[in-house]
Amino acid sequence: MMLASPIAIPTAANAAGMGHSFFMRGSVVDMTNGTPTICIGKADGAKVGQTLDVVRVTSLPGAKGGTSFRRDDVSQIRINAVVDDDFATATVIKGKVAENDIVELRKD
Repeated sequence: MMLASPIAIPTAANAAGMGHSFFMRGSVVDMTNGTPTICIGKADGAKVGQTLDVVRVTSLPGAKGGTSFRRDDVSQIRINAVVDDDFATATVIKGKVAENDIVELRKD
């Protein structure tokens, strides 16, 4: 006798949430006129004035076909507007920011 187990089926309503949670959170999703839009918003605790470090991840071919990654600190940004639960815009304080860079709250 087989027992049925519950399986979570993604729906259109929660698919956007999954994308934000697992694939985009912490990413620079747009750079327009030097202004980064980041995938960190009210739901993540973003607040105007917070300073974030920006890192760029580079994949490095490894031995035996494996891949390793290198993280380089490339910039710092300051949140200037929290758009909604998922997004904020920022000002570049130093360095250069590019789409797909990763942003992290500074731990002072």
